Amino acid sequence: MSPVTLGFLASLAAGLVTAVGALPVLVGKEVSRRTSDTMLGFAAGVMLAASFFSLIIPGLASAQSIFAQQGLAALVVTTGVLLGAGFVGLLNEVIPHEHFEQGKEGPDVEQVGRVWLFVLAITIHNLPEGLAVGVGFGAGNIVDGAVLATGIGLQNAPEGLAVALALLSIGHGRAKAFAVAALTGLVEPVTGLIGAWAVSLSQQLMPWAMGFAAGAMIYVISHEIIPETHRRGSQTSASVGLMAGLALMMLLDTAL
Repeated sequence: MSPVTLGFLASLAAGLVTAVGALPVLVGKEVSRRTSDTMLGFAAGVMLAASFFSLIIPGLASAQSIFAQQGLAALVVTTGVLLGAGFVGLLNEVIPHEHFEQGKEGPDVEQVGRVWLFVLAITIHNLPEGLAVGVGFGAGNIVDGAVLATGIGLQNAPEGLAVALALLSIGHGRAKAFAVAALTGLVEPVTGLIGAWAVSLSQQLMPWAMGFAAGAMIYVISHEIIPETHRRGSQTSASVGLMAGLALMMLLDTAL
């Protein structure tokens, strides 16, 4: 298969893990807030490690192979990181959505059904994750791409559970909560396809794309996941989860 096809399929598989994470609400299992926050902390740790070990560091190596000056190579990746963070920050400003605990953001939030505010929030969240997987495969290194897809898949499970639990808390049935949570993961193959295709067009785009995907994920970690996990008094458990996720992803990335 071509790297573009692999990037699409891998990001699709990672996105579908969101549905796996939401399964407990479908079968009536109760999940405590501490457990949910610990799992989200784990997701943040995986994303943080993936941003550096799977994207920024390889992006720097790619840039150094393209540009003669090391400073220029570093500037390209740094600019990509800032552009990625700025892009997700802009989406947060212009798209109405609602976070699990932080409440509503964006214009005209009162005009959008509350369930769709949650859907839009997690969609914004999932955009950079699918993009990262697509860029990883589009770069042509199948092993690195597979490790990145595995890490993103692992952290999608607690995200799916968090979305489903949030929907249950505002009065939606178990089946609808599961279905909506599962559907939020399907944005990942779309951005995965875009990322893999863009990188496959030109190797010159690779360091920019890797930096962009990393910056977008780091922004999501800082702006949404960590504040959410610390808001309900579970910051110690969430921090333990973050370190566990970071260590696991770092081990996977460096060992493989």
